[in-house]
Amino acid sequence: MKTALSILACLALASTPRCIAQTTILREVNQLEHQGRFSQAATVLRGAITNAPPLGPDRRQLEFELARLRRIRLDFPLTRESLYAELKAHVRRLTRSEFETWVEQGRFDSREIDGKRYFMVASVSNLFFRYPELNSRRLPPKDTSGRQNAIWQTCRAIHQAAQEQQTPLVLPKTFRVTMNVTAAPGAAPDGETIRAWLPVPRHYPYQRDFRLLNTSSPLKHLDGKESPIRSVYLEQTAHAGEPTRFTICYEYTRWGVSFNLNPSFIHAADPNDPALKPFLAQGPHVVFTPAIRALSKELADKQSNPMLKAKAFYDWIGSHIKYSYAIEYSTIRNISDYCLTHRYGDCGQEALLFITLCRLNGIPARWQSGWNTFPGGKDIHDWTEIYLAPYGWVPVDPYMSVFAGQYATSLTPRQRHEVCDFYFGGMDQYRIAANSAHNQTLTPPKESMRSDNVDFQRGELEWDSHNIYFDKYSYGLTIQEVNPGPEPGPQSGAIQP
Repeated sequence: MKTALSILACLALASTPRCIAQTTILREVNQLEHQGRFSQAATVLRGAITNAPPLGPDRRQLEFELARLRRIRLDFPLTRESLYAELKAHVRRLTRSEFETWVEQGRFDSREIDGKRYFMVASVSNLFFRYPELNSRRLPPKDTSGRQNAIWQTCRAIHQAAQEQQTPLVLPKTFRVTMNVTAAPGAAPDGETIRAWLPVPRHYPYQRDFRLLNTSSPLKHLDGKESPIRSVYLEQTAHAGEPTRFTICYEYTRWGVSFNLNPSFIHAADPNDPALKPFLAQGPHVVFTPAIRALSKELADKQSNPMLKAKAFYDWIGSHIKYSYAIEYSTIRNISDYCLTHRYGDCGQEALLFITLCRLNGIPARWQSGWNTFPGGKDIHDWTEIYLAPYGWVPVDPYMSVFAGQYATSLTPRQRHEVCDFYFGGMDQYRIAANSAHNQTLTPPKESMRSDNVDFQRGELEWDSHNIYFDKYSYGLTIQEVNPGPEPGPQSGAIQP
């Protein structure tokens, strides 16, 4: 996804009439989109694409903006009537009058598209996240108490083991994973080669020993173990009327993490350290807007300790940001601003808000993403790491602050507090981390645009120079625990004062 600045990227380089013309077109398209005139915006873009040089960044930008309009349409498929029908099936005793009141109150994400109001695909689920008092009326009832208790027990076991063993890396688990990505029939023309990138675990002190066991077609490329966006690259030929399946199987070992963070040991990171400098800077979706600066001043202006500043941001997100399933990241101009403005977001939006606040305050912070494979809750997931000297990089999962603070209602207040504190400097073993930064470039590079140009969890597909978007393929992951891995050696680099 791009920041709000990226749509006007030509302005910074506006030294040619063509660049100025493209900037004007992008401004017009942006205005038409906000007015809900999607078809007219698409017409403007198609005309500009026809007149643009066949290769180069100008044409790619225009093609992306056209694809973005389609992606927004896919995220908002529900009419007023179809949303009401879905809600009637999931909210006990819902009346038409109550539904209309909720619409007027803005309880559902919606977009005006060509003269008609459409609602976001996950509107029903998001209603319960944003208004948890309605869970008593949920059909069918959703009981997550068992999983909540299992998360607390896991956090407690890791924390206790770390204290007893006087090391932050404990209780290793080895997993065998099979990932499937399947392009639908017709996703590419008969005889064309579909190129596929599938995420795999990168190397960390607490995640290593990756072994690729097999692939559905000959391996074309495997990224180095410390790639910031680690993938397996495969190719297969599409056949008319048939799906095209990509499968990889691998094993890896991951440790539970629990740093015994002591603020009295912590000092500010060196802003000139070349290894840390990229994680202190602004960038896509990490923009120091006036609203971000104001929140930072409110929460941490009088605090000098980096750890306590970061903890203040973590706790604020946990109590002030509701969880919600997100629209596609590639359609959002500035994700951290979107999350702060709306006061809701998914794990990645919460993570980028946290990263932005940390970087503004001189705390190196970076993206982490892949999968959360905790039993009973497997899904794609994003979290963060922050650099706290002298400990080094430590995990922080802002979503778990939100989960513990607002949704883990079957746990006691003490248990919820323990879970919240654990995920600031701690992490369970049930993660697959494929990425250590956001908005990274795949290897080999895609010739087409990305389906998700911020994150990389579901895989990416293309044929020739044509992207295959998410509506044209499915993905899935199975995981099983196998023999536990070895205890971490001195090469882990973990510091425990």
